[in-house]
Amino acid sequence: MTVDPNAATQSFPPSGPDHRRPHPARYLVPALVAAAVAVGLGVYGKVHDPAGTAFNLAGFSSTGAVKSWLATVAFFFALVQVVSAAMVYGRLPGPPWSSTLHRWSGRVAFLVSVPVAVHCLYAFGYQTYDSRVLWHSLLGCFFFGAFSAKMLLLRSERLPGWLLPLVGGLVFTALTIIWLTSALWFFRTFGVTT
Repeated sequence: MTVDPNAATQSFPPSGPDHRRPHPARYLVPALVAAAVAVGLGVYGKVHDPAGTAFNLAGFSSTGAVKSWLATVAFFFALVQVVSAAMVYGRLPGPPWSSTLHRWSGRVAFLVSVPVAVHCLYAFGYQTYDSRVLWHSLLGCFFFGAFSAKMLLLRSERLPGWLLPLVGGLVFTALTIIWLTSALWFFRTFGVTT
Protein backbone atom coordinates (compact mmCIF):
# COMPACT_ATOMS: atom_id res chain seq x y z
CA MET A 1 0.00 0.00 0.00
CA THR A 2 1.35 3.42 -0.94
CA VAL A 3 0.72 6.39 1.26
CA ASP A 4 0.35 9.85 -0.18
CA PRO A 5 2.72 12.19 1.71
CA ASN A 6 0.28 15.07 1.29
CA ALA A 7 -2.68 13.08 2.62
CA ALA A 8 -2.45 14.70 6.03
CA THR A 9 -2.93 18.15 4.53
CA GLN A 10 -5.88 17.16 2.32
CA SER A 11 -9.38 17.42 3.68
CA PHE A 12 -12.15 14.97 2.89
CA PRO A 13 -14.43 15.78 1.19
CA PRO A 14 -12.34 18.26 -0.78
CA SER A 15 -13.05 21.85 0.11
CA GLY A 16 -13.30 24.78 -2.22
CA PRO A 17 -15.98 26.33 -4.38
CA ASP A 18 -16.09 23.44 -6.88
CA HIS A 19 -16.89 20.86 -4.20
CA ARG A 20 -19.51 22.67 -2.14
CA ARG A 21 -22.90 21.07 -1.90
CA PRO A 22 -25.52 23.12 -3.74
CA HIS A 23 -27.76 25.13 -1.48
CA PRO A 24 -31.30 23.66 -1.26
CA ALA A 25 -32.74 27.00 -2.43
CA ARG A 26 -31.25 26.24 -5.84
CA TYR A 27 -34.00 23.63 -6.22
CA LEU A 28 -36.64 25.28 -4.06
CA VAL A 29 -36.87 28.51 -6.07
CA PRO A 30 -37.60 26.78 -9.41
CA ALA A 31 -40.11 24.50 -7.67
CA LEU A 32 -41.88 27.48 -6.10
CA VAL A 33 -41.92 29.37 -9.40
CA ALA A 34 -43.35 26.27 -11.13
CA ALA A 35 -46.07 25.98 -8.50
CA ALA A 36 -46.87 29.71 -8.71
CA VAL A 37 -47.15 29.61 -12.52
CA ALA A 38 -49.31 26.48 -12.52
CA VAL A 39 -51.60 27.67 -9.73
CA GLY A 40 -51.77 31.19 -11.18
CA LEU A 41 -52.88 29.87 -14.58
CA GLY A 42 -55.39 27.54 -12.96
CA VAL A 43 -56.87 30.27 -10.78
CA TYR A 44 -57.10 32.67 -13.72
CA GLY A 45 -58.73 29.98 -15.84
CA LYS A 46 -61.23 29.18 -13.09
CA VAL A 47 -62.28 32.75 -12.18
CA HIS A 48 -62.21 34.13 -15.74
CA ASP A 49 -65.55 34.16 -17.58
CA PRO A 50 -64.93 32.08 -20.72
CA ALA A 51 -65.32 34.10 -23.90
CA GLY A 52 -65.97 31.10 -26.16
CA THR A 53 -63.37 32.12 -28.71
CA ALA A 54 -60.16 34.13 -28.77
CA PHE A 55 -58.84 33.86 -32.33
CA ASN A 56 -59.19 32.15 -35.65
CA LEU A 57 -56.85 32.00 -38.64
CA ALA A 58 -57.84 32.32 -42.26
CA GLY A 59 -57.74 28.97 -44.03
CA PHE A 60 -58.91 26.97 -41.02
CA SER A 61 -62.46 25.76 -40.58
CA SER A 62 -62.60 26.45 -36.83
CA THR A 63 -60.60 27.52 -33.82
CA GLY A 64 -60.53 23.85 -32.81
CA ALA A 65 -58.72 23.04 -36.05
CA VAL A 66 -56.24 25.91 -35.54
CA LYS A 67 -55.50 24.80 -31.98
CA SER A 68 -55.21 21.14 -32.96
CA TRP A 69 -52.72 21.83 -35.75
CA LEU A 70 -50.66 24.22 -33.62
CA ALA A 71 -50.65 21.67 -30.80
CA THR A 72 -49.54 18.99 -33.26
CA VAL A 73 -46.67 21.19 -34.44
CA ALA A 74 -45.67 21.77 -30.80
CA PHE A 75 -45.85 18.02 -30.12
CA PHE A 76 -43.70 17.27 -33.18
CA PHE A 77 -41.01 19.67 -31.98
CA ALA A 78 -41.27 18.15 -28.50
CA LEU A 79 -40.48 14.78 -30.08
CA VAL A 80 -37.47 16.41 -31.75
CA GLN A 81 -36.53 17.64 -28.26
CA VAL A 82 -36.53 14.10 -26.87
CA VAL A 83 -34.43 12.71 -29.72
CA SER A 84 -31.98 15.62 -29.67
CA ALA A 85 -31.67 15.35 -25.86
CA ALA A 86 -30.75 11.69 -26.28
CA MET A 87 -28.08 12.80 -28.76
CA VAL A 88 -26.78 15.52 -26.43
CA TYR A 89 -26.55 13.06 -23.52
CA GLY A 90 -24.80 10.47 -25.72
CA ARG A 91 -27.67 7.96 -25.69
CA LEU A 92 -28.02 8.23 -29.48
CA PRO A 93 -25.40 9.12 -32.06
CA GLY A 94 -25.91 12.59 -33.40
CA PRO A 95 -24.37 15.44 -35.32
CA PRO A 96 -22.23 18.08 -33.63
CA TRP A 97 -25.15 20.51 -33.82
CA SER A 98 -27.43 18.32 -31.66
CA SER A 99 -27.44 20.85 -28.81
CA THR A 100 -28.45 23.63 -31.22
CA LEU A 101 -31.25 21.43 -32.57
CA HIS A 102 -32.33 20.72 -28.99
CA ARG A 103 -32.46 24.40 -28.04
CA TRP A 104 -34.28 25.56 -31.17
CA SER A 105 -36.80 22.72 -31.24
CA GLY A 106 -37.68 23.58 -27.64
CA ARG A 107 -38.09 27.24 -28.49
CA VAL A 108 -40.36 26.47 -31.44
CA ALA A 109 -42.43 23.98 -29.41
CA PHE A 110 -42.92 26.55 -26.65
CA LEU A 111 -43.69 29.47 -28.98
CA VAL A 112 -46.27 27.44 -30.91
CA SER A 113 -47.90 26.26 -27.69
CA VAL A 114 -48.41 29.78 -26.29
CA PRO A 115 -51.27 30.87 -28.59
CA VAL A 116 -52.99 27.55 -27.94
CA ALA A 117 -52.74 28.05 -24.19
CA VAL A 118 -53.88 31.67 -24.41
CA HIS A 119 -56.91 30.59 -26.42
CA CYS A 120 -57.72 27.75 -24.01
CA LEU A 121 -57.49 30.02 -20.96
CA TYR A 122 -59.37 32.94 -22.51
CA ALA A 123 -62.01 31.03 -24.45
CA PHE A 124 -62.69 28.10 -22.10
CA GLY A 125 -60.96 28.68 -18.78
CA TYR A 126 -60.19 25.85 -16.35
CA GLN A 127 -62.88 23.23 -16.92
CA THR A 128 -63.62 19.99 -15.05
CA TYR A 129 -66.88 18.72 -16.56
CA ASP A 130 -65.40 15.37 -17.68
CA SER A 131 -62.18 13.47 -17.06
CA ARG A 132 -60.60 14.31 -20.45
CA VAL A 133 -61.17 18.02 -19.97
CA LEU A 134 -60.07 17.89 -16.32
CA TRP A 135 -56.75 16.22 -17.24
CA HIS A 136 -56.27 18.66 -20.11
CA SER A 137 -56.84 21.68 -17.85
CA LEU A 138 -54.72 20.32 -15.03
CA LEU A 139 -51.78 19.30 -17.23
CA GLY A 140 -51.96 22.50 -19.26
CA CYS A 141 -51.27 24.48 -16.10
CA PHE A 142 -48.66 21.94 -14.96
CA PHE A 143 -46.87 22.11 -18.33
CA PHE A 144 -46.20 25.84 -18.11
CA GLY A 145 -45.15 25.55 -14.47
CA ALA A 146 -42.74 22.67 -15.21
CA PHE A 147 -41.41 24.51 -18.27
CA SER A 148 -40.70 27.56 -16.08
CA ALA A 149 -38.80 25.38 -13.60
CA LYS A 150 -36.77 23.82 -16.41
CA MET A 151 -35.77 27.22 -17.77
CA LEU A 152 -34.64 28.34 -14.31
CA LEU A 153 -32.71 25.12 -13.70
CA LEU A 154 -30.86 25.52 -17.01
CA ARG A 155 -29.14 28.56 -15.52
CA SER A 156 -27.94 26.66 -12.45
CA GLU A 157 -24.50 25.14 -12.19
CA ARG A 158 -23.55 21.81 -10.62
CA LEU A 159 -26.98 20.24 -10.89
CA PRO A 160 -27.27 16.50 -10.38
CA GLY A 161 -27.07 14.78 -13.77
CA TRP A 162 -30.57 13.32 -13.39
CA LEU A 163 -32.43 16.57 -12.62
CA LEU A 164 -32.73 18.23 -16.04
CA PRO A 165 -33.70 14.98 -17.81
CA LEU A 166 -36.33 14.38 -15.11
CA VAL A 167 -37.85 17.86 -15.42
CA GLY A 168 -37.60 17.71 -19.22
CA GLY A 169 -39.34 14.34 -19.13
CA LEU A 170 -42.14 15.79 -17.01
CA VAL A 171 -42.55 18.66 -19.48
CA PHE A 172 -42.66 16.22 -22.42
CA THR A 173 -45.07 13.86 -20.65
CA ALA A 174 -47.42 16.71 -19.78
CA LEU A 175 -47.35 18.00 -23.37
CA THR A 176 -47.99 14.50 -24.71
CA ILE A 177 -51.08 14.03 -22.54
CA ILE A 178 -52.26 17.55 -23.39
CA TRP A 179 -51.95 16.67 -27.10
CA LEU A 180 -53.75 13.34 -26.61
CA THR A 181 -56.63 15.01 -24.74
CA SER A 182 -57.02 17.84 -27.24
CA ALA A 183 -55.60 17.59 -30.75
CA LEU A 184 -55.82 13.82 -31.12
CA TRP A 185 -59.29 13.87 -29.57
CA PHE A 186 -60.31 16.65 -32.01
CA PHE A 187 -58.95 14.78 -35.04
CA ARG A 188 -60.67 11.55 -34.01
CA THR A 189 -63.97 13.32 -33.27
CA PHE A 190 -64.16 15.82 -36.17
CA GLY A 191 -61.67 14.38 -38.67
CA VAL A 192 -58.29 15.61 -39.79
CA THR A 193 -59.35 18.92 -41.30
CA THR A 194 -57.87 22.37 -41.61
